[in-house]
Amino acid sequence: MTALPNHDPQADWGLPGWIYGSERFFREEQDKVFRPSWQIVCHLNDIPKAGDFHTFDFVGESLVVVRGKDGGAKAFANVCRHRGARLLDGPTGRCGRIVCPYHAWTYDLDGRLIGVPMRDDYPALEMDKQGLARLDLEIWRGFVFVRLEGDGPSVADMMAPYEAEVAHYRFEELQPFGRVTLRPRDVNWKNISDNYSDGLHIPIAHPGLTRLFGRGYGVEAQAWVDKMWGQLIDEPSHAPSERLYQDLLPDVPHLPDDRKRLWTYFKLWPNFAFDIYPDQVDFMQFIPVSATTTMIREIAYALPDDRREMKAARYLNWRINRQVNAEDTELVARVQQGMASRTFTAGPLATSEVSLRSFGRKLRALIPESRLPRPPEGW
Repeated sequence: MTALPNHDPQADWGLPGWIYGSERFFREEQDKVFRPSWQIVCHLNDIPKAGDFHTFDFVGESLVVVRGKDGGAKAFANVCRHRGARLLDGPTGRCGRIVCPYHAWTYDLDGRLIGVPMRDDYPALEMDKQGLARLDLEIWRGFVFVRLEGDGPSVADMMAPYEAEVAHYRFEELQPFGRVTLRPRDVNWKNISDNYSDGLHIPIAHPGLTRLFGRGYGVEAQAWVDKMWGQLIDEPSHAPSERLYQDLLPDVPHLPDDRKRLWTYFKLWPNFAFDIYPDQVDFMQFIPVSATTTMIREIAYALPDDRREMKAARYLNWRINRQVNAEDTELVARVQQGMASRTFTAGPLATSEVSLRSFGRKLRALIPESRLPRPPEGW
């Protein structure tokens, strides 16, 4: 990925509305934003044994992460090298070998081609050169990331400003808590991403979070990651789920005092985030499907803890955030509708909207057409 400039002549302005609905712009994003970006697939504890796998469909590609016999994880295109058939089905599973359901070409867990029926009938076949296409893989604190192409910063580099904070939460020991959920939304992925990092709407649109945090919600932006946070206040909420969460959230001994009641959110470029609570850690991913369709993919993880208070706190956390998600769903739909209006070009940004400024700077650098108030001719 090309180094991005720090100076942005349009820093005081948001992005134009047309790029939130243009299929041509969406195709540009696939090539210049998403294919060179890291995408979270799973945690190592989702694939604990040899042969365990997670598949992931992204920008027209089918990917798979497999746990090898050596204990390591490898990422491949989930595509047979013979006729392009999809190899492994379902979001998760386990296999001893990877066998194509079309012609039974067979690969081992390291991606090597080890079996071809009627092998001698293929004059051009070179077994050692027809293994599965390997993809870049990075493991950061137990989470598994895959990149289709490019050479930009690693996940570790992106999160470097916050390594000391994250270290307290023992990410490597997290176990999946619940299951992967997929929530389709008829909006552009950028609207979900923008909303996630928008601090100005919290006191207006999320009364529950305001009751929990008061006016202490913070937002800051580093080069590749945004951070948002709120400290639970002592004043009891009048909403039952919130008040019970305040009362029942137990002490977490491995966290320092200033984090025992802190909610922290990290959004990494371009489209995924970690929600870090004292009781659990979630990831949320905004998977682009089309210019006006996004799939939100998420799952919760937690450290083993059988205390009744902790189990209750995790359930209450889910109830609170289900309401927040419902509020955000309505808000983002309103914005998507408004973005489609020809009267809307780009709005001014406050100096406090640091995350939106950072996002716009990167997108304008990668796709210069996003600087234009209207789509170029032919778009």
